[in-house]
Amino acid sequence: MELQKNKIMTRFYVIIFGMVLFSFLLIFKLFYLQLDEGDKYKELANSSIIKNVPLEPSRGNIYSYDNQILATSIPSYEIRWDATIVKNIVYNDNKTPLIDSLSSFLKISKIQVKNKIESARKNNNRYMLVAKNLSYSEYMRIKKFPIFNLNSYKGGFIVEQKLVREQPLGKIAERTIGYEKKGNSGFYFRVGLEGAFSQYLKGEKGYRLKQKIANGQWKPINYINEKEPTEGYDIYSTIDTNIQDISHNSLLSQLEEFEAEHGLAVVMEVASGEIRAIVNLGRTNQGKYYEKLNYAVGESHEPGSTFKLMSMISLLEDNLIDENTRVDTGNGIMEFFGEYKVKDSKKGGYGVISSSKAFEVSSNTGLVKLVYENYKNNPKKYVDRLYNMDLNKLLKLPIKGEGKPKIPYPTDSSWNGLSLPWMAFGYGVSLTPLQILTFYNAVANDGVMVKPKFIKKISNLGNEPTKIFETEILNPSICSKSTLEKVKKMLFNVVDKKWGTAYKIKDKSLKMSGKTGTCQTNYISDDIQYVSSFVGYFPSEAPKYSCIVVIHKPNKNKGYYGSTVAAPVFKRIAKKIYNDTPKIIRMKESDIKSLLFSDKKKIKNPNLF
Repeated sequence: MELQKNKIMTRFYVIIFGMVLFSFLLIFKLFYLQLDEGDKYKELANSSIIKNVPLEPSRGNIYSYDNQILATSIPSYEIRWDATIVKNIVYNDNKTPLIDSLSSFLKISKIQVKNKIESARKNNNRYMLVAKNLSYSEYMRIKKFPIFNLNSYKGGFIVEQKLVREQPLGKIAERTIGYEKKGNSGFYFRVGLEGAFSQYLKGEKGYRLKQKIANGQWKPINYINEKEPTEGYDIYSTIDTNIQDISHNSLLSQLEEFEAEHGLAVVMEVASGEIRAIVNLGRTNQGKYYEKLNYAVGESHEPGSTFKLMSMISLLEDNLIDENTRVDTGNGIMEFFGEYKVKDSKKGGYGVISSSKAFEVSSNTGLVKLVYENYKNNPKKYVDRLYNMDLNKLLKLPIKGEGKPKIPYPTDSSWNGLSLPWMAFGYGVSLTPLQILTFYNAVANDGVMVKPKFIKKISNLGNEPTKIFETEILNPSICSKSTLEKVKKMLFNVVDKKWGTAYKIKDKSLKMSGKTGTCQTNYISDDIQYVSSFVGYFPSEAPKYSCIVVIHKPNKNKGYYGSTVAAPVFKRIAKKIYNDTPKIIRMKESDIKSLLFSDKKKIKNPNLF
């Protein structure tokens, strides 16, 4: 019995000792947490109910060449109400006029407004939504309503601002201006100039202290920001809104008339490479057109006959022919391996003609025969000449998504017996419209190939430019001066001579040069479609602008040749630009005096000059 009693007492003492030891450990831990890690846990507690919320800065504006705003950030306001702050006497005295004002402003019944604000009071709602997506004038109007016009600590009025990106000129160059959007995964989608120059446009974030309230909502603690956001830099583009408008409407009317799938038009200033207009229009299921994709930059396709210029320059530069070399186009059909045929658009062919005329009438058999017969034993020489003109290189544009050029090389595994003849007239190769235009622009620019330029300068709040974009030379000379003179003559004759494929667009007051293109697509299937194009420059004698027009899959029953579908758009654009450009007439001082004083009776104001 005594032994059992001792065992019980031993267990009791062990338990008591354990409890005392645990108490000491607990007290020690409390002191440790309080003294050594107290600040850490206080901060953790506060972070769950108070935090600095980032404030997006106002992105910089994007301006046109003529200083019109193409993209800007417009403030949008959201109004909320803390129903717990307002004292009963203030609420009761102003409830009815507040309901009347909100009902009129929101265009909802007074009963709905009354139920909403009374429910907010009853449920102690500290963050009731009043209205959102308000303009500044609407925000200022609602701020004057009864109760809302009181001090924020008395009236409970809460305003939050967000920035919405707008393009004031509507659909003008919408795809080229582009956007920057954050996806659900956190990845940013960057398109056009907005995406390419985001690092300049985006500015620096600010912060505002907010407190977590009911239902996971965050209410501003202070009515000033902890850190003000810094506005982004402004971008000054090369887009001319007048030329853009001309190009847009000229292309749109043609797409609608020929019920085409999509099309594009680009206007480039010859000497500088500055893009004055870029239009990309795709058709919806309803038959309407909008800026769907940036086809000019990203769509690489077989150019067809516009590539004949590259073939002609190669032949001339390698001294294999001259402009008077005779070529027999035969009956307009040329066969390879017994089953593959090259055909001219003119039935029966053109007979024996000069190489220059073969180019001007766009004879497929003529150009193919010239290239094939002169390069078949050494196709590398032909392709090396194309590479020497940088046709295989990307333009490395700031806008993302540039299509990769494809110029096959004889050592490629895909090279075969048809590669050389097919390349001669623009098949089996692939270029984007902007890459083609850049080459034609080099011909107009006396052989100097310049990089297409979309931005002139970057500035901050109208101050001196932070960065100026100079003209960048890609190739100082694509070919010799003698070759340039010859092909310029050919490009002019395409429009000027009756046999030229673009003779229909000849104009008495404006000389234009260029090349038509009609390329088959889907030719492997039974449903052959066409890509119609025209690329050139104007005025021919002193080129100021180059331009390319490409129209995909027009209604074949209405027309599909480049001369019918694309060339008229080029003429429309060129004529309107030319007519809108002030003409400078240079006169000698003696001629001016003679004009002014030869017959004073006819001059009402001789001091006008």
